[in-house]
Amino acid sequence: MRVLVTGASGFVGSYAVAALVNEGHEPHIFVRNPEKAARVLHRLNVTPGLPVHVGDIRDAGAVRAALSACEAVLHAAADMGVTGHAADLEGANVIGLKNVLGQAVELGLDPVVHVSTVAVFVPPAGPVITADTPLAGPRNGYGRSKVTGELYARGLDGVTIVYPGGVVGPHQPTVDALNEGFRAGVAMGWPMVPGGVSVLDVRDLALVLARCITPGQGPRRYMIGGNFRTWRQLADLCEQLTGRRARRLPIPAALLRSFGSALDVVKRVKHISYPLTRDAADFMLTLVPTDDRTTLKELGVTLRPVEDTVSDTLRWLSAEGHLNVRRIGRLAP
Repeated sequence: MRVLVTGASGFVGSYAVAALVNEGHEPHIFVRNPEKAARVLHRLNVTPGLPVHVGDIRDAGAVRAALSACEAVLHAAADMGVTGHAADLEGANVIGLKNVLGQAVELGLDPVVHVSTVAVFVPPAGPVITADTPLAGPRNGYGRSKVTGELYARGLDGVTIVYPGGVVGPHQPTVDALNEGFRAGVAMGWPMVPGGVSVLDVRDLALVLARCITPGQGPRRYMIGGNFRTWRQLADLCEQLTGRRARRLPIPAALLRSFGSALDVVKRVKHISYPLTRDAADFMLTLVPTDDRTTLKELGVTLRPVEDTVSDTLRWLSAEGHLNVRRIGRLAP
């Protein structure tokens, strides 16, 4: 199928393009910067020559023209604002989303696939998050923008929504979110607080998204959080893989939130690489495991071992100069 991929120069979008090619589809990429997209896709061994549509998802006319050339759409473009500053959450996560999903449904594309996030369920209502868990009322701007987009997507006819957890892996165009968390944890230490994180390999997510490109299935919702680990378990895992002692930092939950709030203020005037914010603290303290069984069974996907995901991530962070090679111990070349 001819599949328009928004955010194709980003982390999830670029891997989704590669997975779509492997699944026999013809991705059309919708990007603001074709040169950046070419560089990013080249790293994933995607051969040049894919149809390119240049535009911004905030531009309804550019989006409509690109959609008109395709049979299906995979909407992976979004702004993040959890571990750092996001320029335009409302523009990307609400206005842009409406331009893509609303017009795709209007034009009769099938399927219409939207990449959401487990953040729409955080803070969670129970001990396990499923695709049927009630939507949350997050205090942070990123969560609120994603919930607003989520409600719009659910109100459309025939949209498939996918809920990924913390996406990690090699070849992230700009290191942020959980990859940034791994860099900080290994280099500076892991906070020993309640909660945890769902570690999802970007390659597994990309395959899930590619397997969603099947017409005639109607609206579907797929949870794919990944492998949940507490912060202590994550420190133990990194210690086991690298052979180096992982520094553990016992911090009361209230202090973590306060420290995140203080960093929010400082980061407005000074660059600080540590990825803690008040929003990130809320996620760290309240996230619970997800139930991915239905997704994995229906789409025929098996999650790779979390040890492989973390090893590949740490090796790449070191190879790209984001992490001192000494920090990854026996994972070093």
